[in-house]
Amino acid sequence: MKLVIAVIFFLGALIQAGIGPRPALGEETRNIVFLTWKPNQPEIWQRLIKGFEARHPGIRVQVQVGPHSSTDYHAILTQRLKNRDPSVDVFFMDVIWPPEFASAGWALDLSTRFPPVQQEAFLRGPVTACTHGGKIYGVPCYVAAGLLYHRKDLLEKYRLGPPGSWGEMLEQGSTIRRGEGASGLHIYSAQFKQYEGLVCNMLEFIRSNGGSVLDPESGRGLLADSAVHEAIAFVRDQIVGKASPQGVVNYEEPESLDLFLQGKAVFHRNWPYAWDVANDPERSRVAGRVGVGPLPAFPGKRPASTLGGWQFGISRWSRHQEDAWRFVRFMTSEGAQKILAVEASLAPARRKIYEDPEAIGKKPHLKTLLPALETARPRPLSPVYPMISQELQRFFSQAIVKKGYDYPGMAAKASKRIEKLYRMGASIKP
Repeated sequence: MKLVIAVIFFLGALIQAGIGPRPALGEETRNIVFLTWKPNQPEIWQRLIKGFEARHPGIRVQVQVGPHSSTDYHAILTQRLKNRDPSVDVFFMDVIWPPEFASAGWALDLSTRFPPVQQEAFLRGPVTACTHGGKIYGVPCYVAAGLLYHRKDLLEKYRLGPPGSWGEMLEQGSTIRRGEGASGLHIYSAQFKQYEGLVCNMLEFIRSNGGSVLDPESGRGLLADSAVHEAIAFVRDQIVGKASPQGVVNYEEPESLDLFLQGKAVFHRNWPYAWDVANDPERSRVAGRVGVGPLPAFPGKRPASTLGGWQFGISRWSRHQEDAWRFVRFMTSEGAQKILAVEASLAPARRKIYEDPEAIGKKPHLKTLLPALETARPRPLSPVYPMISQELQRFFSQAIVKKGYDYPGMAAKASKRIEKLYRMGASIKP
């Protein structure tokens, strides 16, 4: 019965979006290549692609799948674009890549195909991330933002509500740990290994304390500012080895999520995809006992989730740009977005899906996600962001592990290096 309902829903969404089957037109078949990273739900993506081909019988989509790792996929994609490989037509871009791809001349300018009137249907954050030099180079597919997952059953047992501040989160966690008498129960699980996820996590602490790592107007590095130092000291002194296990400095998303799934953490920071995993009885010991909402902030400040997500780009070297655009338009249509939201549990980039009664009925947490997604902030926008990120990763990793070091001196040196990189990126014209 569940399979029948799923099939009916899928076909209904295709018909509603006007992307159902069409009779063959007798035209010559044209192939376009979609280069993507390895998805978590390949069968859903394949069904959408088949729906596109049914709508456009003269076009066939060849999917080339790269590594699941964003870093590894980036290396493969950029190498092919650097070589002006005409076989790549459409590609996925991480939210941090559009300025780099635009400045390098790899991504096609989509300003005439995706004008402001169409951009308004999408969440503002990912549209901004796709924009560089006043032009737009990508169309958002799905969005991500840092969220706070919590043990709903434990908070209710101790008559607590979701914490509004980081300090309140620690207090609640301590209360629950004492009450449960569970020495193996940790307060918080997140991602503090030296990789891109560390930058996302640390920006959320820093920005939720009113700080910033970089002034985009002047290009000045701000790592030595007191708000930044206070946030980093909080992570080093209150989170690592205390609220979280000492090994959290080696955690990426899978390791940190596993701790939560095993019932060994009260609170957990992750992206929207973790909702389905946490509520899957076959994978999670806490299924059905999980809540989710915005991240906390420091007193008097506002939460500041880091923006994540993926966008479609079209290669400047593609020989089938119009067909590629038809594919991008289809994959970001309301019908496709609804399917990705309901069946793949991905946070859609189109605002309307968060108001769709059927989508909310199947995924009630969509309403909870929207406030965090609407206010999520991008990482520093620069054509050389990967180099800036490397500097931030090294700095943050040392800052939360080392104790008794010269923080002002280390922060000043890192800020100077970041300033130099940012100026270099600003000199690159799209």
